[in-house]
Amino acid sequence: MKILVLPGDGIGPEITTATLTVLDRANARFKLGLEWQTEEIGLVTLKKHGTTLPPQVMELARQAPGIILGPISHLDYPPREQGGVNVSGELRVKLDLYANIRPARSRPGLAPGAKPMDLVIYRENTEGFYADRNMYAGGGEFMPTEDVALAVRKVTARQCSRIARAGFAAAVLRRKKVTAVHKANVLRISDGLFLREVRKVAQEFPQVVLEEAIVDAMAALLVRDPGRFDVIVTGNMFGDILSDEASELSGSLGLAGSVNAGDDRCVAQAQHGSAPDIAGQDRANPTSLILSAAMLFEWLAGRHRNDALARAAQSITQAVDETLAGPATRTRDIGGTLGTQAFAAAIAAKI
Repeated sequence: MKILVLPGDGIGPEITTATLTVLDRANARFKLGLEWQTEEIGLVTLKKHGTTLPPQVMELARQAPGIILGPISHLDYPPREQGGVNVSGELRVKLDLYANIRPARSRPGLAPGAKPMDLVIYRENTEGFYADRNMYAGGGEFMPTEDVALAVRKVTARQCSRIARAGFAAAVLRRKKVTAVHKANVLRISDGLFLREVRKVAQEFPQVVLEEAIVDAMAALLVRDPGRFDVIVTGNMFGDILSDEASELSGSLGLAGSVNAGDDRCVAQAQHGSAPDIAGQDRANPTSLILSAAMLFEWLAGRHRNDALARAAQSITQAVDETLAGPATRTRDIGGTLGTQAFAAAIAAKI
């Protein structure tokens, strides 16, 4: 099985190298038979080929069973018509990766004073207010005059149903509780549609408890009592914001894995950005991308009924936890002394 690797921008190449150090060890240890195909994207290909996502790379992505995507500097890209394609958004739409799955789990010693949590956010990934992915043609925001800007929010019953079903299926294997987050008190039609579809899906899972929460209240509840939540299902923008909040509350945005999953393909992608200010300094924490790759292995294990991949995913996650448990083997951003590559080597040694 060949995995497509797209290192991206900023710290992307170095945390991707660190991630592959860990994956190479797991590949050998569990005899997975995986191969890596690395291709350039982002600012590098913009300079070389005039686009951040060359067509041949997009075609490889369509064929790949799994993809590892490093951080991208989308804010620094030119407009799309000048080659600045949002690689992450393009993959999500073109590969039908409708579920952005983001767990947040606290670990002892990494967030002093923080309250225990173990939750996962299922975020709809292809529509909502995100202007680069909610239209068949053109963009989802525009200016009819120089002083007026409008944005369109797209919500469909199909995508609401799909993300709800994915969340409920996950809850069956966890603590059997789903919290649907919305703003239906204001967005009565669009979030009303979202809730309608979530409630329909809930009827298929009588063993799972459904509760509903308004997004602003939810933001406060994550601070006050995060331990009460199990699986959170929500739309694109709310999920983007709440998952960053939950990850930071659990210890750091750099400690949380993330995948973009569809029915046929999955992309591992770190939750954080490209941090160009520390690029090339061996200072970046690669934990998020490593855990995202473990989540990709877990998804592939289910898709291909491969127990070895499942064991590898579990082993990687356990090795990360053991390495983070001791201050001496942490990266500098969380109180340790290790650089990016030494930290990855420490994790690999525990697999």
